[in-house]
Amino acid sequence: MKNKAVVLLSGGLDSAVALYLARSLGYDCLCVIFDYGQRHRREIESARRIARLAGCAYKVIKLDFAHKGSSLLDKKAEVKGCASRIPDTYVPARNIVFLSLALSLAEAIKAKEIFIGAHAQDYSGYPDCRPEFYRAFKRAAISGTRSGVEGKAPGIRTPLINKNKAQIIRLGRRLKVPFELTWSCYRGGKAPCGRCDSCRFRANGFKGAGLEDPSL
Repeated sequence: MKNKAVVLLSGGLDSAVALYLARSLGYDCLCVIFDYGQRHRREIESARRIARLAGCAYKVIKLDFAHKGSSLLDKKAEVKGCASRIPDTYVPARNIVFLSLALSLAEAIKAKEIFIGAHAQDYSGYPDCRPEFYRAFKRAAISGTRSGVEGKAPGIRTPLINKNKAQIIRLGRRLKVPFELTWSCYRGGKAPCGRCDSCRFRANGFKGAGLEDPSL
């Protein structure tokens, strides 16, 4: 019987690579997709399509982030981004909430690992994408769950944490990730805006990898 893994799948490039990597390692993956009131539903549909193509079960969890606090939660707010400080696209404590729910699910189904596609390029902007955050969350998982007390806490896997976008894209290509199904743009719409931070990181990543972006 395969070991189980819970994979946080946003519909973006990084989470898709994390899913395909977990699958390549032999895990029976359950994808968790969060519907938390984000600006658009395009990424949710992308996540569904990626999970189905990968042959993996998925669960959509609806959350109420009505308190907003982010341009990704407020359709009236301008998506500015910022390279020098925490950007306006930061969603308050999002990964703490997401990982906590994933941990609860993983413990319930006796999954061995939780995979999340956090990586180095987000360090300067998002506090909950830093390695020290994941180290702290692992400690919390061990001390705050029954499985942890019994020495069986699910692992928190961040396989992309020390990779840049180009390296992630090269890895995804080797894993045959369907990049054409992924969605990165913060603004939604029929086509990526090409101007937001996420679009620019993605474009630079494909350029650095020497590849064309099949989603364009």
